[in-house]
Amino acid sequence: MSERPQGAGWPSWVYAVGVRPDPRFSLANERTFLAWVRTSLAMLAGGVALDAVDLDVDSGLQTALAVALVLLGLLGAVVAWLRWAAAERAMRLHQPLPGTAALAWLSLVLVVVAALLVLLIL
Repeated sequence: MSERPQGAGWPSWVYAVGVRPDPRFSLANERTFLAWVRTSLAMLAGGVALDAVDLDVDSGLQTALAVALVLLGLLGAVVAWLRWAAAERAMRLHQPLPGTAALAWLSLVLVVVAALLVLLIL
């Protein structure tokens, strides 16, 4: 299945270039995308839950942490799609798979939010 795809799909900047990769690699890329989306949904749910509960802490800090989790969830979903598209395009063009600094930044911000949550609970 190395031929140029007929009627390339959306987004065209991914599917209209190169040759179709082995389906196993595309499916693995999709599973990684879905794992990112699940993680993003968990952060969104955590932010909503944190905003919904009544803790004996400063409400401004609680709201700020809830908003941070929701924003992390949003950012994670955007990064998931961009990583999926970049990896799929790289496979089609027989280029090295791209790395991302977003993983490190998302992890760092999540560690800070988690540490502040621990301080809130204690």
